[in-house]
Amino acid sequence: MISSIDHLIIAVKDINKAEENYRKIFGINPVWKGEHKALGTSNVIFNFKNTYCELLSANGDGLGAALVNNAIEENGDGLVGLVFGTNNAEESFSKLKKLGYLITEPSEGEGIDTKTKKIRKWKNLFLPPELSRGIFTFLIEHTEGALPSLDKYSSDSVNKLDHVVINTNDADGFIDIYRDIFNIRLALDKVIEHWKSRMLFFRFNKTTIEVIERKNEDTSQDSLWGLAWEVESIEETHKRLTKEGIDITPIKDGLKENTLVATIKSHTHNVPTLLIEHT
Repeated sequence: MISSIDHLIIAVKDINKAEENYRKIFGINPVWKGEHKALGTSNVIFNFKNTYCELLSANGDGLGAALVNNAIEENGDGLVGLVFGTNNAEESFSKLKKLGYLITEPSEGEGIDTKTKKIRKWKNLFLPPELSRGIFTFLIEHTEGALPSLDKYSSDSVNKLDHVVINTNDADGFIDIYRDIFNIRLALDKVIEHWKSRMLFFRFNKTTIEVIERKNEDTSQDSLWGLAWEVESIEETHKRLTKEGIDITPIKDGLKENTLVATIKSHTHNVPTLLIEHT
């Protein structure tokens, strides 16, 4: 039913400032700058090998503008959405409906690049609360047009999403949805003693959903936490970011064997951001 992490959404108040900040962080230029007239939003998109990152800002009235404004009013700029790719939104709708979920039929979406006037179209399938569990998430099937891709990523730029981190208070319930309904492969289910936490890894389209469980008595709830981006050379990337005036921690060995990591401490618009090199 789900084929990929299609893209991530970061809500920002000032899209021009966010574009410049993320241009520095990623070390690449955006491939799309557009608007969704029906939703009241404008966007800037950075494309990677396995997903894309969308900066989203309100520029009018509509459901999208309401989402962005509410998120920023509550928490400021930050990571607000996780969007899954599907090859057939209608089939996904039928499957979820047969399973007994109250779900509306896929809706049509359209985006226009303000510079090139190119148009992309898609179908969105919004998930009910029982499946989204507190995260703004939906399924998307792209039907017309495509984002420009980059032919090459330099050794000091971000080239793909390594993993996205989600916090949950109900790991078993998370597995019931992501493995058993979404059919995403559960690659790891382990208790980390020194963290006193349970960790899940779901893997697909060359990236990972890393889930950290911290038990409490609240209703089952998940929340997006942060992102880890892969680079070819963390040393070269670290030098570039430092030169750009971005605050970044010293490079150190990662928790995973044969990795080097550094944490970006500024310019992220409140998104916890890790860089990782697989050595």
